[in-house]
Amino acid sequence: MRGACACAVVCALVALCAGAGLDEATRAAAERQLLSLLGLPRRPARRLAPLPPVPRALRLLYADGNIPAAAANTARSYHHTPTDLDNRFPAEHRFRLYFNLSGVPVDEVARGAELTFQRAPGAIGDQRLLLYDIVRPGCRGKTEPILRLLDSVLLTPDKGIVKTDALSAARRWLLEPKDNHGLLVRVIDENERKMDAKVPHVRVRRRASEDEEEWNTVQPLLLLYTEDARAREARENGETRLTRKKRAARRGHRSHHHRKEAREICQRRPLYVDFAEVGWSDWIVAPHGYDAYYCQGDCPFPLADHLNGTNHAIVQTLVNSVNPAAVPKACCVPTQLSPISMLYMDELNNVVLKNYQDMMVVGCGCR
Repeated sequence: MRGACACAVVCALVALCAGAGLDEATRAAAERQLLSLLGLPRRPARRLAPLPPVPRALRLLYADGNIPAAAANTARSYHHTPTDLDNRFPAEHRFRLYFNLSGVPVDEVARGAELTFQRAPGAIGDQRLLLYDIVRPGCRGKTEPILRLLDSVLLTPDKGIVKTDALSAARRWLLEPKDNHGLLVRVIDENERKMDAKVPHVRVRRRASEDEEEWNTVQPLLLLYTEDARAREARENGETRLTRKKRAARRGHRSHHHRKEAREICQRRPLYVDFAEVGWSDWIVAPHGYDAYYCQGDCPFPLADHLNGTNHAIVQTLVNSVNPAAVPKACCVPTQLSPISMLYMDELNNVVLKNYQDMMVVGCGCR
């Protein structure tokens, strides 16, 4: 099944890259198939403006190739969505943050949620950050809000970045989106418990002197780690993730070009997919393209060891050599595949990092 999915991805990409020879209906069908295989319900809207900046934390995850939460294959980044309610929290030590998770597909399950804060310049002394899920907002003069404590983190002067756990709130929001009332951030003095901090602590509010670019680097950032249905099914069926492409490429594809006729033998052949040619460069941030490769060539009798033939392929090739009309030769297909990571913008302009399995052919063989 995994090989079939990979072949479908490559075929759809090839069809789109060669779109000049396709009619609109065929091209649209190829694009729908590829988007479905990538887990996207539709193509994100085309953007005329430049792509927004990608948070540094997400770029580091992309470069590393690993998502820290167990089983997760997707990471999404969110900044606070300003609303009129912000005016009710004029003080720095107590602030409400709201993150709109409505763009997360319904088949994805939250595996981790990390809310990161930057320390404020000049922070001194020990303080404690309390993070609450606002289960139910209060009504002024009538009812108090219902809060659930999510995390409690000690703030020391030497800390530059503060990370908190918001997983239980994110899971609740995905199950009950109408009950997403945001998070309450409160900072208290560690030495005088229950007393609000009166000196700088963490950045929660944009200053009048800051431009948007400066604020983007220091504002609170929520990273949501999820697992989609395709990855979950593969994990539950016991399929393990293949190695990342750089390591897989180092293992290499054995060269068998020693003889002139070897060029016709089953082997991996170059195929570079350029997302600009596909017409997706307006929403895919990185990579700009990737080496997908494909398998092509003959599976001759007798099958050499480097062709990685299965017992069935060996028998089929043997029968074909005796009676070609009885059965065709074994086929040259991918036998080893590698994932790629992709950074893209979703429909709500949030940056998403997703690891896609079985996207690059590492080895070919006869099956």
